[in-house]
Amino acid sequence: MTPRPPRRRTPPPSLGRWTSAPLFPGRSAPAQRPSRRWALSTLAAAQAVAAAVVACRLARGRRRLPPLLPVPTADVTISVVIPARDEAARIGPCLRSVLAAPAVTEVIVVDDGSRDGTAEVAASLGAKVVTAEPLPGGWVGKQWALRHGVAAAVGEMVVTLDADARPAPGLFGALAGALGRYDLVSAGPRFVCDGALEQALHASMLATLVYRFGPIGQESPPPPHRVVANGQCTAFLRDRMLAADGFALVRDRMTDDVALARTLAGRGWRVGFLDAGDLLEVDMHDSVGELWREWGRSLPLRDVTGPGRQAADLAVIWLTGALPVLRLAAGRPTGLDVALLAMRLLLAGALRGSYREPGTGLLLSPLLDPASALRLTQATLRPVRTWRGRTYPAAGRGAPNPSRPAPDVGGAPDVGGGPSDLSSASDLSSASDVSGALDVSGGARTARPGRSGAR
Repeated sequence: MTPRPPRRRTPPPSLGRWTSAPLFPGRSAPAQRPSRRWALSTLAAAQAVAAAVVACRLARGRRRLPPLLPVPTADVTISVVIPARDEAARIGPCLRSVLAAPAVTEVIVVDDGSRDGTAEVAASLGAKVVTAEPLPGGWVGKQWALRHGVAAAVGEMVVTLDADARPAPGLFGALAGALGRYDLVSAGPRFVCDGALEQALHASMLATLVYRFGPIGQESPPPPHRVVANGQCTAFLRDRMLAADGFALVRDRMTDDVALARTLAGRGWRVGFLDAGDLLEVDMHDSVGELWREWGRSLPLRDVTGPGRQAADLAVIWLTGALPVLRLAAGRPTGLDVALLAMRLLLAGALRGSYREPGTGLLLSPLLDPASALRLTQATLRPVRTWRGRTYPAAGRGAPNPSRPAPDVGGAPDVGGGPSDLSSASDLSSASDVSGALDVSGGARTARPGRSGAR
């Protein structure tokens, strides 16, 4: 008898095949060169690692603190500080909401050189208006305005707000309660978007923050270099902030909210970022174009993030957000691409509570993930440090000498604290990873709190 040839054993499918082979290959592809096969395998492995990282970050959402609930009164006196620059058309609704809150002791608007009558509008509505002194070298306008506002405040607790914020009366009592657990609290708002396209782009950009940092309200605090905050609404005890002179420590940072949170966390402060969607709404931008320009430029957190972490952030966003959509559009998604798209759609559903009127824009937002990745890359490689007619030098250039006292604004201590304090406190010069994502005192004229705060 002729012996039968041995049967070939079919090897089991590997992760590499699942992550790199298209689900819908169509015509058989020509044989690939070894170098191309190696490149595709490397890309597939990198995408799998990035997907695992994002999945771990999203899983933190299972252990989140409950959203803030309205508390009509507070046991402490509260000063609300709003930095404003050219906010005459937007500050009215914010001031009316704050002035109607029974827990608020005083409302301060710090006018940072406005040219549109912001100070007059604020004064006519009953706010105390503070005019900031001329901006010194090495300072960004918002931090300068906030420092003036905190110094002028009389309340035991200070809440900073952007001019485009719309707080509910129970917000301030809720923040006062949160300060029993934290030393610095920032509140995540509910966003107002005009139209499906603006909502789609906003939700896509917001997803880049969630993919990098996880959801807000995490039960376990992240390390200082991973802390994020939302400068649209923050709260702290006045005396403690004056003692730290926190705004002087981050005087030259465009991403001032995250810089402040990380610096103070590095100094032992307990920093919390809590969900206040039922108590705070924000209408950040007037158009899709403004959203693309203004929010897009701050998303990379470039001046609080080292080059290595920036590269890692971009890789995660491109591999897990943009690449699956691009492959789907080309008709060649892999199994991992499909899984990532499903995860992204689940995130879109989870973000419904972040919008006053969630609509089709949320469902369409994953399709704009390549555009958001492109904007993130552009803002990382070509940062913009211009705001409302002011151009600021790169962080660390032209900043006050740390050994020299910061300019006195009357009430704030003469504490140094330039960029060297910032990087030593929380290693911001070489470390970082928002979500929502994602800035705000009377007699002072404020810098612009709206879109990105007073600058």
